[in-house]
Amino acid sequence: MKEKREFVPGMKVREETSIGTFVMQIITYVFFTAFALFCVYPFYYMFINSISNNLTSSQGKVLFFPIGIHFTNYVSAFKIPELANAAMISLGRTVIGTVFTLIASAFLGFMFTRETMWKRKVWYRLVVVTMYFNAGLIPWYLIMRNLGLTNNFWAYLLPTIVVPFDVILAKTFVESVPKSLEESATLDGAGTFTVFGAIILPLIKPILTTIAIFAAVNQWNAFQDTLLLMTDSRLYSLQFVLYQYLQGAASVARNANSSSMMASLATAATQTSIRMTVTIIVVLPILAVYPFFQRYFVKGIMIGAVKG
Repeated sequence: MKEKREFVPGMKVREETSIGTFVMQIITYVFFTAFALFCVYPFYYMFINSISNNLTSSQGKVLFFPIGIHFTNYVSAFKIPELANAAMISLGRTVIGTVFTLIASAFLGFMFTRETMWKRKVWYRLVVVTMYFNAGLIPWYLIMRNLGLTNNFWAYLLPTIVVPFDVILAKTFVESVPKSLEESATLDGAGTFTVFGAIILPLIKPILTTIAIFAAVNQWNAFQDTLLLMTDSRLYSLQFVLYQYLQGAASVARNANSSSMMASLATAATQTSIRMTVTIIVVLPILAVYPFFQRYFVKGIMIGAVKG
């Protein structure tokens, strides 16, 4: 005769897992583990090739583990004069450009939710329509040239201040903030900027973090604006320097012995070593920063997508 057990509040109940559920869990874990490895492996492959014997790496023999570990490639790469200056340009445009994009996106998103804004629906539609239509590359270049933004650091910042997609995310998130908070502050005499700075900004941090990630990645990875607008090497971005080295990797490797600044890299320089080393240098900052913002990114993008 089976003994009946009475349920006592607070008592842990053991959940019985069927064989089918257990098998599905194993399959799910295996699938996502394999998927994660597939995503990580390209970066791992570049790294182990950048620290392996350059000749062995160029022959495609380095696949899973480094062979003949050395860090000469990185030591030599950091001695290239253009790299340090380009890194500062990329860092500057990323930090300043992200701040500008954040301020513009948050403020416009806030203003587009206020019924007191003059013709707010018209202005909002004018911003959104630029996501689908543009004049093209040549008119864009002519406008930038006529505004004096060739060989000008502001060319990296001004065109990216207002990003329609980021404005939509910010607007959608602001709409989730209770209107009673704004109304209470307004009744107490708070103006538009006070409501925006004291109430809205602290409450929309998740979406601001999401926008910051988008803006920072776009600024850090951009190189086409440098290609089209910059002829002064002092304004070259790190990605453009990478682009030059990737395009000319063969000639750089062949002529490395004749270049004094690449003398240390010349002893074993190959196309593969140059590509892998410079790529890792450029990609590593974004890979290092992203994990710290991931939880805010997921929360912000989910809330910004549901209500819209």
